[in-house]
Amino acid sequence: MSSMRAVQVAEPGGPLELVDRQVPEVSAGEVRVRVEACGICHSDMWAKEGVLPSTPYPIVPGHEIVGTIDEVGPGVRGSWQRGQRVGVGWFGGACYHCESCRRGDFITCANGRVPGITFDGGYAEAVVVPADALARMPEQLSAIEAAPLLCAGVTTYHALRESPARPGDRVAVLGVGGLGHLGIQFAARMGMEVVAISRGAAKAELARDLGAHEHIDSDATDPGQALAATGGATVVLATAASGAAAARVLPGLAPRGQLLVLGAASDPLEVAPPSLITPAASIVGHPSGTSKDSEDTLRFSRLTGVRPMIDTVPLDKAAQAYERMMSNQARFRVVLTM
Repeated sequence: MSSMRAVQVAEPGGPLELVDRQVPEVSAGEVRVRVEACGICHSDMWAKEGVLPSTPYPIVPGHEIVGTIDEVGPGVRGSWQRGQRVGVGWFGGACYHCESCRRGDFITCANGRVPGITFDGGYAEAVVVPADALARMPEQLSAIEAAPLLCAGVTTYHALRESPARPGDRVAVLGVGGLGHLGIQFAARMGMEVVAISRGAAKAELARDLGAHEHIDSDATDPGQALAATGGATVVLATAASGAAAARVLPGLAPRGQLLVLGAASDPLEVAPPSLITPAASIVGHPSGTSKDSEDTLRFSRLTGVRPMIDTVPLDKAAQAYERMMSNQARFRVVLTM
């Protein structure tokens, strides 16, 4: 077909609108993917609100994309072929010539591209991406199950496997939300002792169902002190979008423990320097992961049964679904279906 449905933002701060567009053509090194599902992520607001000056408008958001290849452009290396199931996440390709790329650190590429933020993404029936953005999809995962794993999933999985935490170590997950409910599952299936921390007791039972061994209600007790009383955590996975909440948990780190920041909070994370010096603690930020990291996440999820909790919404309801996600009225993840 020559035209397709897409949901775009015409200008920074503009509404999400359903439009007809020409099906995009592939250029050298690119592939076109027929989209089956695309997750809605809080960071889609970067496109919606114009956070980055490099975002071109109109822009089609979306970076949790699952579909099948329907055209392979000239010069594409590897075994990619039409009809192959693939996923595309935050990583939309690297430049391979900046300082980070020359050191093999592609996720911190100075010129890195992001689907739905620096070029058109997956709120559409088709999307064109660089071939190096593709992750192979296990046949055992459905499109709607896999989509959130390409951002929320790889972010938590890759952060944990790159962290100091090892099987048997204690890991605390701050926030039982879109990232946290996956972080709990990954940590538990990696053989770690998992302590979930959230406001109120409402999510205590869910946290345990997901694999947490303990739950701390941060409204009822000081979470840092409560965590320290258990012996402290090797890693605190800070998935809640609150700098203040992350700072409260910092005293719960074990000596040489690490506060691993994943939640993109708008408020500052205020820390007294002695609280880091005496226990030799550290605070580390973690970006998402490359397409290969996404591939590893999908494979681990298939093998261990990690799955996101999702609501599915048709593409033409994207605007309403986005508002539900941003106002925390949806389940942990929302996935658009085509």
